[in-house]
Amino acid sequence: MADDTTRDKASTLLRLHLAPELLTVVNVWDVISAKVVGDVEGTTALATASHSIAASYGYPDGEHIPVDLMLEAAGRIAASTDLPVTADLEGGYGDPAETVRRAIGLGIVGANIEDQMRPLAEAAANVEKIMKVAEAEGVDFVLNARTDAFVKGRDRDQAEVLADAVERGRAFLDAGAPVVFVPAKLDEAQVATLVEAYGPQRLTMIGIPGVPSLARLQELGVGRVSYGPMSQNVALTALQELVEDVHQGGGVPSTMRILN
Repeated sequence: MADDTTRDKASTLLRLHLAPELLTVVNVWDVISAKVVGDVEGTTALATASHSIAASYGYPDGEHIPVDLMLEAAGRIAASTDLPVTADLEGGYGDPAETVRRAIGLGIVGANIEDQMRPLAEAAANVEKIMKVAEAEGVDFVLNARTDAFVKGRDRDQAEVLADAVERGRAFLDAGAPVVFVPAKLDEAQVATLVEAYGPQRLTMIGIPGVPSLARLQELGVGRVSYGPMSQNVALTALQELVEDVHQGGGVPSTMRILN
């Protein structure tokens, strides 16, 4: 059974997702990135990025990192902050419900779990098992049930892919997930279709170039926007630009902040 602090953070995170105001979470990958993001006024929750954590340890994305190492990294982040933390746990590393149970024990109060386009009945059953584990732990766990319909459907007719995302997302909501994650460069019409299918504040998205503005996504009824590995790439771009500038005779930019 989760402790009172974890239960309170879970309830807070669920409330943030379902509120009319769009929740934005800039993803983190270690304790210092969590501190930097969490210290910015207006930050109400943190989300880890599995791709970024895996890269930090020298693993490619796609469940190549050992589950123990992923959970340790996410748990260190959760322990370092008073904010609620949701973790990207890929497809669940072979046992989604058990992985979520372990994550809750580390203070994690939400998670992305990919369906990886498994048969729909199997994917929905995984959602149901996760939510039963969360109920047993006594937390309002924010399962951000991810469908990879668009990720794995780039070469298919996009109308059919959208229909798949609608069907799978509805099934995940029926199985108990509070929100559904559809990572893709969605246009306004696709967003509107998904919001209509799931209900207001039930769709979560990734903030990549080409999607509608945050203000427009809020108007359309999106619940959350996260940034996956983009935030780490922004940081790494700044690092590489520093190296390039040093090689050209320059140095540390005057805009640098002392953050650690």
